[in-house]
Amino acid sequence: MTFDDTGLGGEFPQAGEDLWRKAVDRALKGGAFEKLIAKTYDGGRIEPLYPPAAAPGPRALRKTPGRWAVLARADLADVESANAQALEDLEGGADGLQLVFRGALGAYGTALASDGDAAVAQLFDKVRIDWGLPIALEDSPLAPQAPEALARLVDSLHIEPSITQVLFALDPLGAALRVGFGSETFASRAKSFGEKAKRLASQGYRQGVVAADARLVHAAGGTEAQELGYTLAAGVAYLRALADAGLGLEEARRLLFFRLAVDADEFASVAKLRALRRLWAKVEESCGLAPEPALIHAETAWRMMSVSDPWSNLLRVTVAVFSAAVGGADAVAALPFTQALGAPDAFARRLARDTQLVLQDESYLHVVDDPSAGAGGFEALTEALCERGWDAFRKIETEGGLPKALELGRFQSEVLEVAKARAAAVARAKEKITGSNEFPDIAEKPLSVLAPFDASAAGALAGDEKALRPMRLSEPFEALRRASDAHLEKTGARPRVFLATLGPVAAFTARANFAKNFFEAGGIEAVFGPTTDDSAEIVAAYRESGAKLACLCSADAIYCDAAKPTALALRGAGARLYLAGRPGDMEEALRQAGVEKFIFVGCDMLALLQRAFEEAL
Repeated sequence: MTFDDTGLGGEFPQAGEDLWRKAVDRALKGGAFEKLIAKTYDGGRIEPLYPPAAAPGPRALRKTPGRWAVLARADLADVESANAQALEDLEGGADGLQLVFRGALGAYGTALASDGDAAVAQLFDKVRIDWGLPIALEDSPLAPQAPEALARLVDSLHIEPSITQVLFALDPLGAALRVGFGSETFASRAKSFGEKAKRLASQGYRQGVVAADARLVHAAGGTEAQELGYTLAAGVAYLRALADAGLGLEEARRLLFFRLAVDADEFASVAKLRALRRLWAKVEESCGLAPEPALIHAETAWRMMSVSDPWSNLLRVTVAVFSAAVGGADAVAALPFTQALGAPDAFARRLARDTQLVLQDESYLHVVDDPSAGAGGFEALTEALCERGWDAFRKIETEGGLPKALELGRFQSEVLEVAKARAAAVARAKEKITGSNEFPDIAEKPLSVLAPFDASAAGALAGDEKALRPMRLSEPFEALRRASDAHLEKTGARPRVFLATLGPVAAFTARANFAKNFFEAGGIEAVFGPTTDDSAEIVAAYRESGAKLACLCSADAIYCDAAKPTALALRGAGARLYLAGRPGDMEEALRQAGVEKFIFVGCDMLALLQRAFEEAL
C-alpha cells in the first residue's frame, strides 16, 4: 500500500503517513506497532505501508517481451500415454512441454520412465518441434541419455537446431542434490558436463543447454535468499566449467537459463524473480560482460500443494502463476491441482493450462513489461532480496563455491534449519494451509487420478544425507487424515470428539467452530452436544456420541460457572477432556476437574492432534 500526494478530486485532503499512524495507534489500543510487521524466514521485514519508490529500479523485462510460454508437463511413465497427453495439452493451448524423467527435480510422483532413442521418438510423435515449440528437459542422472536422444531425434528429422527452442537444461549440481552425491565429486563430473554442453552448442543449440535450477531449494523449505544465492552460485559454477571446456564467457552465459519455484506468497515470488534478474546482471558485469536479459522459467511450487482439499490448490496455483507473470518469467509450468495425489487426469491438466491462458488472454498480464516497477512495496522487497541473495551467494563463494558447499553438506544444513522453522510454524498454524491446518473438509470426496502417487519417481539414493527431499508443508496433517481414513474403512467410523457447548449459542459458537476445525484437521470428527447447561444431559449426549474425547466450548464468563461441574461430570463418564481457549487464572481449577489440554490459536496444534488421535481410537 502506498499514498498519493493528491487529494481526491481536489475536495478532500490526502491522508498522510502521520494520520495513518494515529489511526493505527487507535486500532492497536496500546499494542506495539511491530505486530504489523511481518518477518520472513531469512530475517527480512515486510512493512504494512511503503512510500512510493523514489525512482523505479531496473526493468525486469522478459528475455523476449510479450507473452510468457505456457508449459505442460510430460510425465507419464507409459510413453504412448505421455505422447497422447502432450498432444492434448498442445492442442488445448499449451505453448510447449516440460519433460520430467525419473530422478528429475520436478518428478513429483510421476515421471517418464525411459530415456532411450525409441522412447523419446515416440514421445514426440506428431509434435512439431520445427515450429519452435519450447521443449524444456529436466536433467536426471537416472535418465542420462535423454538430452542426446532428443538431439539425435532433431537431427534425424533434418531440423535446424537454431530454429528450435529445445532447452536441454544440463544441471549436474541440481541432479546430485536431488538423487544423491555418492562418492563422485563435481570436479569429476564437470569435465563430462562441459564436453556435453560444448557438443550441443556446436550442433547449433544456442540457449538453454545448461540450467541453474533452485526449485529443490524451495521444495526442501529454503528461503528466497537461499534460492537466489544457490542460483547465482550454480550459474557461476557452470560458467567456470564451460570456460574450462573451451567456451568463451560470452557464449557460455547464453547457454545458461534459470528455473525458480513460485508460490502463493505473491510479494516474495514477484520480488524473487525481479531480484534474480538484477543479481545475474551484476554477476555478468563482474565477469566483464555487458548484461543481457536472463531467460527464466518458473514452476508453481511443490511445497504448497496439498492432498487434503486439493481444490484449494487451484487458488494457490493461480496466485503463483500471477506472481510469475508479474515478476517477468519467460515460461511458466503450473502443477495440476491433483499432482500430489498422483498422475493428473485430463481435467486437472486442462485447468492448469487454462489458469495461465485466462491470466494472459483475459487479464492481459503480459501487456505491461514490469507491472510492479515503482511500487514502493515491491521495489523495497526486491532491493532487500537483492541484498540478502547477494550475501548468500558471497557466503557460498567464500566457502569454496557451490560444488564444495554441497559436497560437504553445508548449504543443505542451512536449508534444513529453515525447513524446521517452517514445520514449526505450520504445526502451530502460524503458517496456514487451507484444507489442512485450517478449514478442513473431513468428509471430502476423493478425486480420481490416472495413477497413484509414485514416490519412487524421485529416485533418491537411500541413506544419502546430503540429498535434499522435496516436502509439502501439509504432510504432517495429511498423515493424521490418512490414519483417520484407514480407521473409517476398518471400523465404519472416524475417531470422534464430543463438543460440550455451554451457555447460549452466542457464547459458544466461535470456540465450538474453532474446536471443530481444530480436531477435524487431525482427522477427528467433531460431534456437537446439546445447547444446555445441564450436566446430566451433556453426559448422556456424550455417551450416545461414541466419542472418547470431549472438549468444553464457550466464553470465558461461562467457564467461570459451568466449566468445572461439566468437566467433573464428563470425566466421571470416562472422557479425556480438552477445553477451547486459554485457561488463564482458572487453569489449576480446570486441571483438578479433569481438563488435560487446552486448545487455542498459536498452540502446538500438530502435537495436540497427534496425542488426541491416539486417545480417540
